[in-house]
Amino acid sequence: MAAESEIILPAVRGRLTGQKPLAELTWLRVGGPAEHLFQPADVDDLAAFLRDLDPAVRVFPMGVGSNLIVRDGGLRAVVIRLGRGFNSIGTEGDTVTAGAAALDAHVAKRAADAGVDLTFLRTIPGSIGGAVRMNAGCYGSYTADVFVSATIVTRQGEIREITAEELSFEYRQTAFPEGAVLVSAVLRGPKGDPAELHARMAAQLQKRDETQPTRDRSAGSTFRNPAGFSSTGRADDVHDLKAWKVIDNAGMRGAQRGGAQMSEKHSNFLINTGGATAADLEGLGEDVRKKVYENSGITLQWEIMRIGDPLPE
Repeated sequence: MAAESEIILPAVRGRLTGQKPLAELTWLRVGGPAEHLFQPADVDDLAAFLRDLDPAVRVFPMGVGSNLIVRDGGLRAVVIRLGRGFNSIGTEGDTVTAGAAALDAHVAKRAADAGVDLTFLRTIPGSIGGAVRMNAGCYGSYTADVFVSATIVTRQGEIREITAEELSFEYRQTAFPEGAVLVSAVLRGPKGDPAELHARMAAQLQKRDETQPTRDRSAGSTFRNPAGFSSTGRADDVHDLKAWKVIDNAGMRGAQRGGAQMSEKHSNFLINTGGATAADLEGLGEDVRKKVYENSGITLQWEIMRIGDPLPE
């Protein structure tokens, strides 16, 4: 990437900020600054910016920071964060069209109001853009199951629709085009009774709060479940290959490094107990991966995205 002094940024109608601290924009509250943060006014503003931006300049689309560790040295890129103009939610029949910045929980509730079952989204932290990119899911349901199409802006500034075939949904990942920004998605769910859907979501929330450290600073599940196994929520669910189970078996529940800790309440949740650095959090995660491998031969894969540069030693 070109040095900052060499970067010529296109004119925008939105907000462009240099050396923007990213810690305040992530759920874990750690990390250094972005070289630039761009908050576009609308889709056309975003498309023109990407079209006119030097192709050598890296861009990183950032959601609400719910599944992210930004390293302490910051990020040498233009971070693109979508705001109010990208959080609309509309329903028609059994489909829901949501802006990428719309929160998963809000989409689930609006869908339920319209009698559309997207209840699995209710307890997933983050926004629809991230849900599509990472094929978010829980209780045996995934974004791939309800995905119809999405609108993206490519790195070259082209606005186009993308299909499920192009995304190649897999467990917790997609083949999302490099540098592209997702701006909206169309989802289709089964029809249901609104009252029953809201009751189901209330029960899910209660179960989540009983089993997960929802009051702590975390980024959701730290590691993917081994071999793609995922919680279904059913009574006969088997936990032999769940990430939390192999972490427990390795004796790492409650493990600490600096201000970082694997939660005592749910051992697959990495939390900032106060004053943790990104290096503490990522380092503890690597400690867990090493111990789990030594204990079981299983190599845990990060579910939390880690970006940016560490501080120089």
